[in-house]
Amino acid sequence: MAQTADVKEELAQIDVSRTTVRAAEVATILRFAGGLHVISGRIAVEAELDSPGIARRVRKDLAELYGARSDVSVIAASGVRRTNHYLVRVHEAGETLARQTGLMDQRRRPVRGLPNRLTTGSREDLAAIWRGAFLAQGTLTDPGRSASLEVVCPGNEAAMALVGAAGRLGIPAKAREVRGVHRVLIRDGEAISSMLKTMGALRSVGEWEEMRQRREVRATANRLVNFDDANLRRSAEAAVAACARVERAMELLGDDIPDHLKYAGTLRLAHRDASLDELGQHADPPMTKDAVAGRIRRLLAMADKKASDLGLPGTDSGLPSDLDLR
Repeated sequence: MAQTADVKEELAQIDVSRTTVRAAEVATILRFAGGLHVISGRIAVEAELDSPGIARRVRKDLAELYGARSDVSVIAASGVRRTNHYLVRVHEAGETLARQTGLMDQRRRPVRGLPNRLTTGSREDLAAIWRGAFLAQGTLTDPGRSASLEVVCPGNEAAMALVGAAGRLGIPAKAREVRGVHRVLIRDGEAISSMLKTMGALRSVGEWEEMRQRREVRATANRLVNFDDANLRRSAEAAVAACARVERAMELLGDDIPDHLKYAGTLRLAHRDASLDELGQHADPPMTKDAVAGRIRRLLAMADKKASDLGLPGTDSGLPSDLDLR
């Protein structure tokens, strides 16, 4: 997804000076993009990332914040993985790093969610948590009916921690489990924009908002066109129905039609596609829309009464069978 890649590229270039904010971001990336593994009896910390820029950012933070030396290897694209991924691994001193970043507690047990010190931190720390989660497992879909900012989470505890962080930032987010996969979603357009700004993707949020506005304008235009088409169709069907009924009425009444009603019926048949307002303009002298409608209505009522008295089909019998008058 080009939109997702653009946002991640921008986020990976953000310069963060505060140590606690950098620590919150890298700890979240490690939690959402990888975890703990035992290699040759030693605990290793790994994170699988989808761009070299994010991998470089993680390695830099690990080295500068924790003095941890990391290796990186490329996982070639295959199957559902359409692009290369980059595996960052800390083998030496992996257990120490796991404790420092909150991936493991003092009893050497893996932490299933996010450390409490992160989720109760400052607004900048909370933004860093979301930035790290998005860099690790986030996607952004284009504006539209199904627009969403989504993060795949390693478990329910991590998902709830992410929802809580969004709530403290004043942005509504929901956790969902689909086929055993936990996700956190933001669907409201304004909320998505707010989260992009909060994470620091200022350029991307401008592009996303511009695309959103274009699509809203296009959708509004389409609705108006469809509305106009529906109105035109209904007007045309109403004119066809009126002409068919007038023809049947004049056939039923014959010479018994009062002159003023006959004139209105003849006017209707002479200008089959015209609206009632336009029929009034064609009259000599001109008549109002209501006057034309009233005369045609009385003409049809007179004809239907005569048909009922004689046991004949009324004016509705002249309607085309395929005419939709709903």
